[in-house]
Amino acid sequence: MSTGTSTQRLEAALAAITAAGDEGRHVFTRLHANKARAAARAADRRAASGQPLGPLDGRIVSIKDLFDVAGEATTAGSTLLLEAAPAEHDAVVVSRLRAAGAIIIGKTNMSEFAFSGVGINPHYGTPGNALDVTRIPGGSSSGAAVSVARGMAEIAIGSDTGGSVRIPSALNGLVGFKPTQARVPREGAFPLSFTLDAIGPLCRSVRDAAATDSVLAGIADEALPQREVRGLRLGVPRGLLFREADEEVLAAVEIALAQLAGAGAQVSDEALDDLLGEPFHLQKRGTLVAAEAAWVHRDWIDSRPGEYDPIVLGRIRRGQALDAPTYAGIQQARAALLPALDARMPAFDALVLPTVPVLAPPIEAVRSEEAFLRINALLLRNPSVFNFFDLPALSLPLPRGGLAVGLMLVGRRGQDRELLALGAAVERLLGSP
Repeated sequence: MSTGTSTQRLEAALAAITAAGDEGRHVFTRLHANKARAAARAADRRAASGQPLGPLDGRIVSIKDLFDVAGEATTAGSTLLLEAAPAEHDAVVVSRLRAAGAIIIGKTNMSEFAFSGVGINPHYGTPGNALDVTRIPGGSSSGAAVSVARGMAEIAIGSDTGGSVRIPSALNGLVGFKPTQARVPREGAFPLSFTLDAIGPLCRSVRDAAATDSVLAGIADEALPQREVRGLRLGVPRGLLFREADEEVLAAVEIALAQLAGAGAQVSDEALDDLLGEPFHLQKRGTLVAAEAAWVHRDWIDSRPGEYDPIVLGRIRRGQALDAPTYAGIQQARAALLPALDARMPAFDALVLPTVPVLAPPIEAVRSEEAFLRINALLLRNPSVFNFFDLPALSLPLPRGGLAVGLMLVGRRGQDRELLALGAAVERLLGSP
């Protein structure tokens, strides 16, 4: 994104969308160009008078198409909701963005109903990966990531139920932040899983992630504490979350770990599979996400099945098969597991691992349902663990040529600003892609 006034930067973003042609139409499901221009002019007046509203005043922001905007139907990447009643109010996060002076440029495309880490959308088209349009963008916040990576926005707001902020951030070379769930209110966001949904930013720097976090969380904007890499205790959970990884991903992560150790961080391999593997063992018969999605979609999956992406429909229907005792058992087991991992986390300042274990595959490689489900499970594996345990997690882009690789830092529950501060220190050391 070029420097200049808010109006100048907005016009550059709109020009980038137009210049992208069909790709631009795949990234955004709705543009708010005229309202954005008015907001940009107002931001420029505040800047000229030295009276900004906050850290995002005048910044160009896109929002995922599951957040309510007053007067518009919220389609959540579907055609099923095209004729839904317009939202009466902005989502809470949208209201907070506006109050902070952010310029909302439009709504971004997404996996239908946020139920995929791949980013494919058969209704509105699939945004190509920003580094190679023939490859998947990652999901479900697909358009969100591409909008920032291609200069169509400066910051994007997405949701993250099993990695939907961090996966597309990792695959498009961005910073993506999933907060502790209770940190950001979800009113006005179309739900996927009441238990696991979280809301966070996709952007180009930890500084922008921290500024956006303060607005979304409704807290005073304060500079992050200054942290240094030297002396950081970083645990590397070798085992399950390093398996089935592309060599290029592992190589990039190992280079980063060596740099961190060389700068004085205490980097140690840790055996945590006894806890980190539990979400998969508990949910072999069905997942919390699928069961809760089946409840959200109970009025449509039998009466209007033909309007769904068939793969999304199949995943939701599997949630119908999870019986109530099993669902309750998963919730009870989770309630016991969260403090168990919390008790292990004080040994580290953060856990460090690949955000996703693979490079972005070609879109053509996930056309079949079998291939789609295999890649989807692999993309979701690492990030989803930390939704299950409700820990804040930050994906940082690793400098390398070609396709992008993300490094995930995981902090302690509720210590979101501390994790962002650590992330800023790591970012300074590793540099930008």
